[in-house]
Amino acid sequence: MPIINKFIEIETEQGINIYNITTQINDFIASTSIKNGQVLVFSRHTTTALAINENEERLLEDIKVFLQKLAPESDRYLHNDLHLRVVPEDEPMNAHSHLMAMMLSTSEVIPIVDGKLALGTWQSVLFLELDGARKRTVFFQISGEYM
Repeated sequence: MPIINKFIEIETEQGINIYNITTQINDFIASTSIKNGQVLVFSRHTTTALAINENEERLLEDIKVFLQKLAPESDRYLHNDLHLRVVPEDEPMNAHSHLMAMMLSTSEVIPIVDGKLALGTWQSVLFLELDGARKRTVFFQISGEYM
């Protein structure tokens, strides 16, 4: 069974932002001859996450508000005591972002059927930036059979 890998980069903005990466995954699948199998989507960062959900503007705003309530940036966190840690000069105070990421997922595995993602009608693959403005890397890995 062949395995095909790809990295994509996403330039993110500051704060909680949500990016629909479904098209990039579909384009990757289309560039291969894999017809049935699965694609692993993996975020390589500790302050980002992945989710499968509806890509609807008002829902995306609800998700941001929910996450901010889950781990408010203004709360006190030990991780943010930068003077007590050995850190780079530009280290952000981002404990809230790490905590949000822990409540979500860093990967999703999605079936490929007849050369297409087997997502439901309203499902999209969403990449969540929880800290921001950086260049982020997402890893795709397809495994499956040629048809």
